[in-house]
Amino acid sequence: MKNIHRDNLTAVVQHSFAGIGDERTRHLLEQLVGHLHAFALQTTLTHDEWRAGLGFLHEAAHITTDSRSEFSLMSDVFGLSSLVDLMSSRPGTTPGSVLGPFHARGSPWMTTPVNLLADNPGEVVLLHGSVKDEAGQPITNATIDFWQNADNGLYWQQDPEQSQDNLRCQFKVDASGCFELLTIRPKPYSIPTDGPIGELFRVSGRSQWRPAHFHIIVEAAGYQTLVTELFDPEDPYLDSDAVFGVRQALVTAYQPQNNAADMARLGLSQPYLSAEFNVVLPPARARVPSNHA
Repeated sequence: MKNIHRDNLTAVVQHSFAGIGDERTRHLLEQLVGHLHAFALQTTLTHDEWRAGLGFLHEAAHITTDSRSEFSLMSDVFGLSSLVDLMSSRPGTTPGSVLGPFHARGSPWMTTPVNLLADNPGEVVLLHGSVKDEAGQPITNATIDFWQNADNGLYWQQDPEQSQDNLRCQFKVDASGCFELLTIRPKPYSIPTDGPIGELFRVSGRSQWRPAHFHIIVEAAGYQTLVTELFDPEDPYLDSDAVFGVRQALVTAYQPQNNAADMARLGLSQPYLSAEFNVVLPPARARVPSNHA
């Protein structure tokens, strides 16, 4: 350890994690050290730049709370979230999309058909669909975690006028693997710019807008968890999403509906929009081998 120099430092640091018993964890840390050191060497990183990077991370930690993660947002705007999603996607199944910074655990449990309208202004939407496996069989033990922004474009964490449980819920699909959820049409919005990520957007001149979307997490024992979004095809920001989350398969049309019987069944006194979202989940994957780069 006394003879540390530029050419052996990376290997010495990597070896310092040799005592980690889990091979995959050890492999990830060794690779992380290797890429961090390579970045510093390839860019000839200066002390001032290194300190600025640490300050950026410190500011991200300072603004992060249980209900708002600047680190999730950082992963999103650097495209890392989307890259992990795309690497995990399996042909023929529903693609993933970014979790975003406003997911909060503990949404209230409800029963399908779910009604989240309450006193929210906005266009009424019936989101409906099914959860199936790759063979087309319903996954009857699937649960869905759902959240979205309000008609003013804000999530409850950003708006003191909204209740903590506004426009979010958890529910189990029915015996046929289907679900129905009454809500409002989401709105496009700017990502939070009050933290260090906002400064990054200001200096780069990037668009800070996200197209309107629903957030959905689908889980079922024996299947891969899906974290995804559902996008509005009429949104002007589909081709310039600030966090690279749009996938063509996740763009779903809103169809006008005015059938009196359906409106009565749903407890509605006015026509509404219908959006269909059918989820296909792959089986849970085996643990990634330790030599996976």
